[in-house]
Amino acid sequence: MINRPRETPYRDELLADSSVHRRYEDGREEWRRREGGTHVRWHDNQGASGTDEQLGGRIIKRRYSDGRVTYGRDIGYGRTVWDRGETLLVNKTSFGGRMGTLLGGLGLVALAVTAAQLPPEELTPEEEEELRQQQQQAAAQNSSGGGDAGGGDGGGDWDSSDGWNSDDDGGWSDDDFG
Repeated sequence: MINRPRETPYRDELLADSSVHRRYEDGREEWRRREGGTHVRWHDNQGASGTDEQLGGRIIKRRYSDGRVTYGRDIGYGRTVWDRGETLLVNKTSFGGRMGTLLGGLGLVALAVTAAQLPPEELTPEEEEELRQQQQQAAAQNSSGGGDAGGGDGGGDWDSSDGWNSDDDGGWSDDDFG
C-alpha cells in the first residue's frame, strides 16, 4: 500500500529561554519545551496541549492533555508521518528537511508513504515499554560511541543520544519528535 499524505511544512525558532516556537505553514503554531531526554511538552495556538515522547523504532507518542493518544513515525529527512499516513510534517528548519525537499524535487526520494513507514494506530502498554527500552538501548549505544548498529534508528535525522543539553544550540536539535 502506498499513500500520498497531505504535506505540512514547518519551521522552528529557538527562543531565548531554550524553548522552541514552531510555525506550520497552515497557520498553526506550537510552543515546545524539552522535559528530559525523550519528552517534549507543547501547547498550540488552537488551545491544545500535551506531551510528545520519543519511543524506539522511530515512533513518537503524542498524548494530549485530554487523554487522547496518537502515534507518529520519523521517516528521515526531517519528515514525520502522523494520522495513519494522512499527514506528513516536513521540518524546513533542519538540514534533513531541506535535503528531503531537494531530493524529492529531483525525484530521488519517494513522496509517497509505504505501509512499512506508517505509525501504529495503537500500542499496548507492554509494546510501548518495549519501544522505550529499545530507545534507551539506542541512546546508550550512541553515547558510548557504538553508533547505530542494532539500534534500529539509523539512517535518519534523529539525535537519539541525550544531546539536548549541548551548549551550541541552546539544548535544541532540529528534529524534536516531528
